[in-house]
Amino acid sequence: MNSLVSRGSLFDDFFKDFAPGFYVRPLHGDGLPAPSQIKIGTLYASSGPFAVASQGQYEGLKYWADAINKEGGVFVKAFNKKIPVKLVAYDDQSSTSTATTLYNQLITQDKVDVLVADFGSVLTSVAVPLAAEHHMLLIDPTGSGANFFTKPTNYLADVSIPSSTVWPVPLANYLVQQKIKRVAIVYSANDFDASQAATLKEVLAKAGIKPVYDHGVPTSESNYTILLHTIAATQPEAVLEFGYAPNDIAFLKALHQSGLHFPMTFTIFPGQLLSLLTKNVGEKALAYTYTYPTPPLVKYDKVSYGMNTQQFVDAFKAAEKKEPNFLDCSGYNTGLIVQHMLDMAPKFDQLAFHQAVMDMSGKTTTLLGPFEVNANGAQLGQPFPVAQLQPKDGKLDVVVVYPQDKATGKAVYPAPKP
Repeated sequence: MNSLVSRGSLFDDFFKDFAPGFYVRPLHGDGLPAPSQIKIGTLYASSGPFAVASQGQYEGLKYWADAINKEGGVFVKAFNKKIPVKLVAYDDQSSTSTATTLYNQLITQDKVDVLVADFGSVLTSVAVPLAAEHHMLLIDPTGSGANFFTKPTNYLADVSIPSSTVWPVPLANYLVQQKIKRVAIVYSANDFDASQAATLKEVLAKAGIKPVYDHGVPTSESNYTILLHTIAATQPEAVLEFGYAPNDIAFLKALHQSGLHFPMTFTIFPGQLLSLLTKNVGEKALAYTYTYPTPPLVKYDKVSYGMNTQQFVDAFKAAEKKEPNFLDCSGYNTGLIVQHMLDMAPKFDQLAFHQAVMDMSGKTTTLLGPFEVNANGAQLGQPFPVAQLQPKDGKLDVVVVYPQDKATGKAVYPAPKP
């Protein structure tokens, strides 16, 4: 007679209720047969301000799932076999309240094996506490807000984009190197953008630089005309706008239409969604703008896991009949990290998944670059350089200008007037 008490017994109930820190959410308990499929739960936005980026991320993840299933599925070390994956995905319509309900549904009703967040910090913010509450590892593709990563956790891993406090450091160092001292900063008042502005100011302060303008606006802001004239009155040498893609589009449109001109203008999303920004703003308005260039605008040839950047671009174009952007790359990369996690984890439970992610940290390079996660779940690898969009042969050329070891050309400063 077996005297051991099975999973789901009164011991699990005790630990769950009275000592939740010791409770590990079981998936397919010890000794049970392997599941017929690995359920990966995620959300996407078909509408609202995050729709374009969210759908790109989901497309990349779906491309990975389709590709891996053609090979028989993912190899799961815990069961020593390949198992097909199934994406369980719902539309949150860019709403945090809807996302909260749907994340909860994925965890408690669908009982997914792997939980993947939607695009960006806003839609990820509601998933972080839910995942921790239910003792599930949240695979976080692009939610990089600094407030997520304030303490050690077993239930969060930022896998496809650096923590937001990492992003602006090269930009700040570039400004210092170029001896640009009159800096104007405008940022959207969310964790992702505000934390970048805060980090940038900290780095500049160490060089004795205090912004001549520093102002936060709602994430929903769409009218920057008055603000731009206020900035112009401070006579800045550089204007830095931290926002999501809709903010960047509205800001750059307003700047172009205002007739104002600044020696240097920086926004985030031309480096991630260049075709979207070009379509909505126009090449003339984007010319000489600075940005963070991301894969596939910058490429990693030497990887240790999965396809390199160019191989992914070629494969994605062949399958989807369109050029991938950064969010497509990040979605595919998310699938790769899940794949590697499953082929490393000796047990099929959330703590084993987390340990597998930590074990690959600092030892793995993918199409997005070096992968390095700290104990708080923040991504410290995959750094973004600084680039300028320079007109060349009738199109915009992405010229990396900093750091020097990654530079592909020199910046045009001050930017010529249109």
